[in-house]
Amino acid sequence: MRFFVIDDSKTTTAITTTVLQAAGHEVQSALTPQGAEEAVLAFQPDAVLLDLMMPHIDGFELCVRFRKHPQLDRTKIIVLSAKSYDFDKRRAKSVGADGFLVKQELLSDPERFLQEVMSLVSKKAELAYWGVRGTLPVPSEKMLGYGGNTPCVSLAVDNEPLLIFDAGTGITMLANHLMAQSKSRVTAKLLISHPHWDHINAIPFFTPLYVKGNEIEIIGPAHGHTSFGEIVSAQMDDVYFPVTVREFAARVYFRDIREETINIGAFEVKSILLNHPGACLGYRVNYNGYSVCYVTDNELYPADNAYYNAEYNEGLVEFIRDADILITDCTYLDEEYPDKMGWGHSCTREVAHLAHAANVRALHLFHHDPAQDDAAIDRKLAQAEWHLANLKSSVVCICPREGSRYVLGA
Repeated sequence: MRFFVIDDSKTTTAITTTVLQAAGHEVQSALTPQGAEEAVLAFQPDAVLLDLMMPHIDGFELCVRFRKHPQLDRTKIIVLSAKSYDFDKRRAKSVGADGFLVKQELLSDPERFLQEVMSLVSKKAELAYWGVRGTLPVPSEKMLGYGGNTPCVSLAVDNEPLLIFDAGTGITMLANHLMAQSKSRVTAKLLISHPHWDHINAIPFFTPLYVKGNEIEIIGPAHGHTSFGEIVSAQMDDVYFPVTVREFAARVYFRDIREETINIGAFEVKSILLNHPGACLGYRVNYNGYSVCYVTDNELYPADNAYYNAEYNEGLVEFIRDADILITDCTYLDEEYPDKMGWGHSCTREVAHLAHAANVRALHLFHHDPAQDDAAIDRKLAQAEWHLANLKSSVVCICPREGSRYVLGA
């Protein structure tokens, strides 16, 4: 790839140039911002790395100038600065920067520096599963293949807020992962589908909430006159739990969400009300040409059922249409569903038909019944694949295991 480095520090320029060239990339550089605009236009790099604090023209101004040129639309702009303030990170993004790296954190570790830069240039998103069960965690050895934790899924892109879907017991595994990393702070958006216990009961055990400097927004559906913040705070009332929300050391915010579209960094997040007791939301995340839908808990009635709602099903199909990955409630095998009808969850046949109708690329079966061991989930996967084969569908069906990861854009 082609990189252009703009920094008035000879040391920084030398280090970045050496590391990038050693990895096989072509590099040009400038020690002053004057004339850099013309040099970048002539070179047409894949990415520009620039400092903020430079004489006469600072990095923010250069960002603005670069973004005025259509021929640089595909060029990534990465700020490499000694400043680490959130204000500067937000401002850099607002003027067109694609990423922000702190010199002190990276230049002493060339391998990590290269990894961070290449991640920003490629803009790949990693989907990770931390808990795939529904209702209750299961510790039995017969459930270890798929894992015993309740729902938690994350979507990560470097230098974007971490998106977390639901806070079942799986979020403790995510917390351990985050705390083991060397990042100076965690910025996350916790998107809750609904406040049933298996989706919120591990919020108090999410360790980053107790770390000063972290910033976490908890987003979920209000219920009538009760805000989502009040719902979470009530769960942590000292009658039920010895640590209340007052003990959070991170900056924690709550936001009520309904059927709407919000923007979180470079992510576009859409929400839709689902067929489940109480207010329950499904989410669609669009990012860099890719899309992931998280749709649990949700009951899809068969077409011959008295409660079948064609209008609802059509709306859901449109919501998930052409998604790269559909993560969806598939709690029951087909033969189990008649005894569980009306409980707010779906079976393999209806889920397979939904994914096929919406032309999704990959269907991820999720939210398994706590009574199902690994063998039962294997049968569920085989059953869903059988339905898709009968439909002559191109949908790829997967049962993710706890700890499994999938990269969008690989």
